[in-house]
Amino acid sequence: GGRARADIALGGVDRGQPYLQDYFTDENRALKRDPQQDYHLEYAMENSTHTILAFSRELHTCDTNDKPITESTMRVIWAYHHKDLGEAGQNYHGSNRGSKSLRLLNPEKTNIISSSLPYFDLTNKHVPIPEKDTTYWCQMFKIPIHHEKHHVIKVEPLIQKGHESLVHHILLYQCSSNLNDSVLDYGHECYHPNMPDSFLTCETVIFAWAIGGEGFTYPPHVGLSIGTATDPQYVLMEVHYDNPSYLEGLIDNSGLRLIYTPVLRKYDAGVIEAGLWVSLFHNIPPGMPEFMSEGHCTLECLEEALGDERPNGIHVFAVLLHAHLAGRVIRMRHFRKGEEQKLLAYDDAFDFNFQEFQYLKEERTILPGDNLITECRYNTTDRIHMTWGGLSTRNEMCLSYLVYYPRINLTRCASIPDIMEQLYFIGVKEIYKPVRTWPFIIKSPKQYKNLSFTDAMNKFKWSKSEGISYNELVLRLPVNVRCSKTDNAEWSIQGMTAIPPKKEKPYKTEPIICNSSSCLRCNVFLSLLFIACVTICTLGKRGLFV
Repeated sequence: GGRARADIALGGVDRGQPYLQDYFTDENRALKRDPQQDYHLEYAMENSTHTILAFSRELHTCDTNDKPITESTMRVIWAYHHKDLGEAGQNYHGSNRGSKSLRLLNPEKTNIISSSLPYFDLTNKHVPIPEKDTTYWCQMFKIPIHHEKHHVIKVEPLIQKGHESLVHHILLYQCSSNLNDSVLDYGHECYHPNMPDSFLTCETVIFAWAIGGEGFTYPPHVGLSIGTATDPQYVLMEVHYDNPSYLEGLIDNSGLRLIYTPVLRKYDAGVIEAGLWVSLFHNIPPGMPEFMSEGHCTLECLEEALGDERPNGIHVFAVLLHAHLAGRVIRMRHFRKGEEQKLLAYDDAFDFNFQEFQYLKEERTILPGDNLITECRYNTTDRIHMTWGGLSTRNEMCLSYLVYYPRINLTRCASIPDIMEQLYFIGVKEIYKPVRTWPFIIKSPKQYKNLSFTDAMNKFKWSKSEGISYNELVLRLPVNVRCSKTDNAEWSIQGMTAIPPKKEKPYKTEPIICNSSSCLRCNVFLSLLFIACVTICTLGKRGLFV
């Protein structure tokens, strides 16, 4: 969101005459006019209260001063001044500025949802937020639709006003149909030793929302099925509260709104959680400018789950990529018979505070025997201890939520790397067996004796070169397969060991050829709307922006 190395369009309307020019800033934030003018003014209007500018730009200009526009998150900055750009040059904007992360090329959802459709809300009721960094709160609900099939066609977040930065994500899980209404009486902190046993029956994710995201609309031929015996009757809503400032006295009433219709769609939607199983087996050394982790949805899991029900495959139409504060890049890679396909989804500029579903431009078919790899790249240069896989925003995750149809009996397709090989890397020789504590305790050598493996990993003297060698080791390690059904059971290959696939034929993107006819065009327009005469600064994009 800063102005260093920014791609800027600067314009306004001066005495009825619109103007717009292509600028950029260097590493010292000095504003300079771009010798290659790539922004084009499409429309301008000004009255006594507003100035509106619409402008366009190629996605790839082949100009080193311009930011390429991709499907990744783009940081957009804006600023304005009440005076126009005059002969004296730029006017300083003062406090009239801001920034926002946007995914400019996320395909528009063109299907219109009628405001008269019925809905029901799943919201927390006066939940006290503890004065601590991270809280996961769980509440059971009963779906109010019974005995007749309907389709949920849109889900909207209901975030309490003022709590937009407090509510980090919301997951909705399907629970056992053998429960009764007694489970609805109270909520409880998730993953807590004293949480109700009924929570343990809720493993199947049916919806996911994360901070910065808006409502999720299903395509016209797909919906989330409710109302039948195989559909969710009881659901668990998990809300992650992020309170790094330890604020006191917070009470929250956030949740979700589910809009549904009796007019059935052709297909039932499902969600598959893929990536790295959240555990201490996933760890990242400190001081690393880049460290890559991989979570595998293995061919063994997909072969068994899809081959049993859908030998012709399933069709993915949206993906939510998820990591925490150290995350910088997330990619969902897709392999078929050793050959890599086009990326299923990616974000090369991941923003922890802006996570929304990516609607795929074209649905992607996943076949039995395919491999899916969730690849996450992290930066831990500001940390002095190991970063562990876990629930806190200061811990890490590497997950992808795939929304697909038709629904099959598969809810999780993930992996965890072998832990003992990680310990051998730092010189551990033996642990106490049988394992009676978690994290388990090391027996030898002497420098680690009676330390937990987390303490031993933190005691190790990590350097950048050691971190690189460790990363190379971890990416080669055998992985433990997690392959779960929607009824809290596991497929037969659950817990087996698999070898990460050889990436024999990596996917090669088409090169961008720099000439006047080759740059890609985009018809997306973003609208700029400012009060009074303005000076506009905005990161690289094409079109109108508000």
